[in-house]
Amino acid sequence: MLYFTEGVMLGLTLSILLGPIFVALTQTGIKHGIRAGLSVGTGIWVSDILVISVGWFFIKQLDSMAKHPSFQLWMGMVGGIILITFGILSILNKHKKDDQTKAFSARTYFGYFTKGFAVNFINPFTFVFWLGVMSTYVLGKGINGMETVLLFGGIMATIVLTDSLKVILAKLIRSRMKHHHIILFSRIAGVMLIIFGITLFVRVL
Repeated sequence: MLYFTEGVMLGLTLSILLGPIFVALTQTGIKHGIRAGLSVGTGIWVSDILVISVGWFFIKQLDSMAKHPSFQLWMGMVGGIILITFGILSILNKHKKDDQTKAFSARTYFGYFTKGFAVNFINPFTFVFWLGVMSTYVLGKGINGMETVLLFGGIMATIVLTDSLKVILAKLIRSRMKHHHIILFSRIAGVMLIIFGITLFVRVL
């Protein structure tokens, strides 16, 4: 259970970071509710699992690729564009009052899923974090299959739990917010996403 505990600690460290993932979760939770927020969260978790799965089989190749300047450049540029686009759309959205009682279809939830997947997957930090953990534990410490499952299971369990709590908290906050508060928060979130996108550009350039 040592590696599971270490995974939980790594997950908690990751969960307290204020970044585009936190903004995407809370913004969606406040504006559209728990199910929409969890759809974004599901997209984030699936992208994490995808990176872990691919990284597990191609860790040595991906580790060298992730450290290559051109990889960081293009991932940073694409990620920056996506974050800035989401930010602009959030600012320009008219946020009509009937959005709060809108009936969401499967297509709508898939859109939220895609948003979470894109924000997390096209983010160099996602690759740096997961490949860093793999390099440290799998390559560095030479842990076996079960120990690896416990480590990454602890990280993912913590991420899923804390992300879900963020969405639920956002929903509770929403119940105390008036419509103009939701508009203000969405625009602030949009500005923050744009700032994160610009920051990505600056870092890779």
